[in-house]
Formats: sequence, structure tokens, C-alpha cells
Amino acid sequence: MAFREVSVNEIREVLRVWLGVVGLPAPGYRTIAAHCGLDRKTVRRYVEAAQAAGLRRDDDVSAIDDGLIGAVAEAVRPVRPDGHGAAWEQLLGFEEQITRWVAGTDDQRPLTVTKIHTLLARQGCVVPYRTLHRFAGERCGFGRRDTTVRVVDGDPGVECQIDFGYLGMLTDADDGRRRKVYALILTAVYSRHVFVWLSYSQTLTAVIAGCEAAWEFFGGVFAVLIPDNLKPVIAAADAVNPRFTHGWLDYAGHAGFLTDPARVASPKDKPRVERAVQYVRRNFWDGETFTSLHQAQEAAVVWCRDTAGTRMHGTICARPLEVFTADEQPRLLPIPSVYDVPVFKAVKVHRDFHAEVARALYSLPEQWIGATLDVRADSELVKFHHRGVLVKVHPRQPAGGRSTDPADLPKHKCGYALRDLARLIAACASHGPNIGTYAERILDDPLPWTRMRTVYRLQGLVRRYGAARVEQACSVSLGLDVVSVTKIASMLERSTEKGAAALPRAVGQSATRFARDPSEFTTTSTPLIVITTTTANAAEEIH
Repeated sequence: MAFREVSVNEIREVLRVWLGVVGLPAPGYRTIAAHCGLDRKTVRRYVEAAQAAGLRRDDDVSAIDDGLIGAVAEAVRPVRPDGHGAAWEQLLGFEEQITRWVAGTDDQRPLTVTKIHTLLARQGCVVPYRTLHRFAGERCGFGRRDTTVRVVDGDPGVECQIDFGYLGMLTDADDGRRRKVYALILTAVYSRHVFVWLSYSQTLTAVIAGCEAAWEFFGGVFAVLIPDNLKPVIAAADAVNPRFTHGWLDYAGHAGFLTDPARVASPKDKPRVERAVQYVRRNFWDGETFTSLHQAQEAAVVWCRDTAGTRMHGTICARPLEVFTADEQPRLLPIPSVYDVPVFKAVKVHRDFHAEVARALYSLPEQWIGATLDVRADSELVKFHHRGVLVKVHPRQPAGGRSTDPADLPKHKCGYALRDLARLIAACASHGPNIGTYAERILDDPLPWTRMRTVYRLQGLVRRYGAARVEQACSVSLGLDVVSVTKIASMLERSTEKGAAALPRAVGQSATRFARDPSEFTTTSTPLIVITTTTANAAEEIH
């Protein structure tokens, strides 16, 4: 039979029953053993030791004091003064060797207790395995010996611990896909009140959406959030100076809370929410059938309020919802306005003076070509920063859209790039009014942008021959109603822009647009002739 140490209360009960009840016969050893659940021989040893210590059967129960019981225990168990038996004493001679086996050496890996048990048996030390396991753990450094302490909860309404947990699979009726469901769990440290937000992903958008829903559920914002090392929150983990993501810092500034993340692989830094993950999975998710994530989320809110919030919590010995409502909710920070989740990224400005953000193009000045800028893009604005300095702001464009500021492009390319006809005509008019009019006549077309190259050729003639000569040539061409840059180039090449070329005309006619003088087309009235009879007869004779 395995050894079982009799407790102090059991020794007291054996002696009390042995003294018996006044007026009744004294019980025997067999009766006492059956009553106390011990062996008859064990009862005999304790009774005999008590008699040797001075206890008589006619004594009162008050004679069984702590001193008597201590004397009885010491007399009955002389070979186990420290609570250990012969096997333990045998292992003491191998303590140094067992310690080396447990710790390992440079040439040998640490051994398991099973292997140590085998090696000791080869050396003649045969002991029970459980005794060896206890000995190796207590005296030789085997197993984990770290201690822990309970950290106080802090002030109400200050700390809230956050963690993601995997719940299971869900077949969404909307798209028919079977997807993994994660739970973002927020646990109030003081009251243990819990909120659960379900999501298909663990992105920054999902975390912020869960926090926004939690503030509505709690009725306010906690001053300090203690998250796990979530990738959307922590960019570079560090026990002292962790680096947060741009998106999380932006949201923390918007909501007004501080972040104190847990250390890597240190669940004790957020124990309140660690235990809640298992509770949510087993009590809320397991055994339920949901047809959509929206239905599951509605059920989660009801569960948090009616089940998790009204249970009797084992640690605080109170209902979390009642403690939260009374002590924490009045101290929460106010709920912030709706947060517009932005896009944060680093982009490069290309040679076309544009950078791509969320599949849309935005222009920047020439000085930033080739540089990498930090971007913050919400639903309204796209802001470009260089080392913290704001360098450009554009209105947000949809995917495939483009926002181009004419001031960002070179002046001589701006009109062509933007197909700005007004700007192109104004540029030509700056060299002379007739040049501007000529450009306007060229662009007078159902598809004006197809004629822009012709206007650029006209500007090239200005740069080649000068604005004065081109102005004179355009004036002559407009007078002749000839709209052709090729004719303008020919006139400038032959230096005939000061006088019009000779046109076919009648002899003696001046050089005008038409071949004949307009006076030739005038008519004179014919005089009225009175025909008499004599005249008529003469006409008949002639006929």
C-alpha cells in the first residue's frame, strides 16, 4: 500500500473517539479505524503513543491539545522527520549527479527524468519514479520554477486589455465561402466586463472597427489600452520602447487613449483578457450555428451584456456589468467622433510628376521626382509629407482617377498635358493678338486636341523668326482668310509676310481678294423707248 501521511485533524479525531462518549462503552481499535477511515494498526500506534505521552482514557477531550498531538506525531513517525521516506534519503547521495544530468553539459544535452530513473537503477538506486520526479524538481532544478505575483487591478475606468482569438469556421450565406472567424476581445481590467467583436481578418481596419464598436458598447473610452503585439498595432516590438504603426498612432490621437502593449510571449502582462479568450470560445461560440457574420455579431453583443456581464465572476465575486456600471462607466473618456480610417504608405514620385496612392494618381512638383514621401489618405484628402513636413494636399480620387495641379507641371508642357485649350490660346496671344486669333482659328474644330500640334508648330515659328514677323504673317493670312501654318512658314521662309503674294486679276485691277473690281458688277437702268406705228411698219419691212 502506498504511504499516506495522517493529518493533524485525523490524529485528533482518533484520540477523541478513543476517549469515547460519557456513558457509553469505550470503542475498540477496529471500531475507531472504521470510523476514521484508517488502518487498525495505524490507530493502535497513535493510541499507544498518546498513552505514552500521558493521555488516560478517563481524561476529558480538552486534554487533546496541540502539544499532545505533536508528541504523538513525532513518536509515531520518527523515520520521517522531514516528511520524506527512505527513497528520498537514498536519492540524497546522488543529488549532485542528478543536478548535472538535469542541467546538461557542453557535451551532453539535459536528460529527462525517465532517463535519469533508468541510469540510477543501473547504479543500484531503485526508487519510485514519482519520488525521483519530486526530488529532481525540489532539489535539482528540474522543471519550471518561476514564481508569479498578483498585480492589483488599478483604478476603475483606466485599463482595458485587448487580444485576438480564433473562434472557428463560418459558412457565410452571402458569398457561400467557409472562412475563419476571429474575435477581438476587450476586457475591462477592474470590472472584467467583456466586449467581443467578430472579424474575418486581423487588419488595422478590423481592430479600429472593433474599438469603435466597443466604445459604443461601454459608453466611453478607457484611458489606457493594453494590446497584444498585433501587427496592425506594433511595428517593432520592444519591452521598453515599442514602435507603433502610423495608423494606430493616428487613431490613438483621435480617440485620446494611451497604449501600453504587452511584451512578446508574455501572456502574464494581460492575464485578464487571456482567460477571456477561452471563455468566449467555449461559452459563446461552441455549439452555435450562425448564417452570417452580422448575425453572429448581434448575438455576441447580447451575450456580452446578458451572459458574460451578469455572471458571478470568480475573482471579483461580483457581476461584471454591475461593477462596471457603478464604478467604471462614469470615469470613461467621452466617445470621439466617427473615425475616418486612412491609408498610410510610403510612395515614390515618378518622372511623370505623379505618385500612385490606392490606384489613383496625384501630381507633385518637379523637386520631389525620385523622392519617397509619406502619405496619409482618408476619404476626403490625400496628404504628402517629407520628414514630417506637409508638401502637398490633393482631394481624394477613386481608383483609376487622377488629380493634377497645373502648377506642378512645367509651363511649356502644362497645356499639352492637361489639353488646356484656353491656356494654349493665351500663350499664343501673349506674342501678339493676331497670333492668338490664328491659334483660336486653328483650334476651331470638333476635335480641337487633334489640332494642338499645329499650334505648337506656330509657337515654334515664333521662337525661330520672332514674334513680330509671325504677327505680321498671321495678320496677312487672316486678311486673306487662309488658316494654314504651312503657308505661314512659307511666307516667313521667303520673307513675304510684309506684302501679299500676287493673285490672278484682270489688267489694271488692284490686288484684292476677288479677281474683278466690284464696280464691274453694277448695272445701269435702260431708257424707256416709245414705239410708233411708223416705226413698227419699218420693223416689219426689215423683217
